[in-house]
Amino acid sequence: MHLASRALRRAVAAATTALLATAVGCAPQPEGKAADTPSGSAGATCAKGKLATETSGKLTVATDEPAYEPWFKDDKPAGGEGFESAVAYAVAKQLGYDKSAVVWQSVPFNKAFAPGEKTFDFDINQVSISDERKKAVDFSSGYYDVRQAIIALKGTKAAKAKSIADLKDLKLGAQVGTTSLDYIDDLVKPNQDAAVYAKNDQAKSALKNGQVDAIVADLPTAFYITAAEVTDAKIVGQFENQGGTPEQFGLVLDKGSALTSCVSDAVGTLRENGTLAKLEQRWLSDAVDAPVLK
Repeated sequence: MHLASRALRRAVAAATTALLATAVGCAPQPEGKAADTPSGSAGATCAKGKLATETSGKLTVATDEPAYEPWFKDDKPAGGEGFESAVAYAVAKQLGYDKSAVVWQSVPFNKAFAPGEKTFDFDINQVSISDERKKAVDFSSGYYDVRQAIIALKGTKAAKAKSIADLKDLKLGAQVGTTSLDYIDDLVKPNQDAAVYAKNDQAKSALKNGQVDAIVADLPTAFYITAAEVTDAKIVGQFENQGGTPEQFGLVLDKGSALTSCVSDAVGTLRENGTLAKLEQRWLSDAVDAPVLK
């Protein structure tokens, strides 16, 4: 009788454990960061305004400082003006966070996609999606298709370039860690090493001071530089996308973030419903076609 009772208790305990395991598996995700949840996993929840964010009830968005036009207006990411500021708030709205629930954070460009745990929910800073960067961070689906362009002072030899071959003997420069620099190294392959700068401001100063013959930047930035910042410069041309697929900017998230699939879905919705196109038309309309260098 004693043995039977003990066997019965074991059976009841096993059944209870199984039920508890099932209940825990079906329990909702607690608020707060869930860094150990794989991106896109079934455990992630996209409940509006109740994501597993850095700060409960808030959405922390990062970008570099200073924040340049046309991506941000007047160096004020929280203002909602400029293409990327507007995109960030549109994504936040899709996720269920109004403007007052968005907290901005300053993170240097290179640090945003470097290995290591992040202190933001997503970063928006003209970061191109690449397989190499995906080893360290997650990306949302692309929110902007971009091309790279070359800028030179008017009347110079560089300004008269008609092909990639015409650029090979020039001293070129770009911001460190960017696809702009990759295009110099991997496509142009100039006869002298590219000048590398921590920020675009330094590259622009080098161009104005004649320290480089030309600099490379994404096309919308190139239009803004030549229209408002270095007005005696011109866009020499743009480069074709490499590898058969368009270069895209994506939102950067922590590697394995539980938010990745939710943020990607939000970006996808904004692309499908025409919001991204409208924001692009409003803030990046000056980025019209420039000659393609081949």
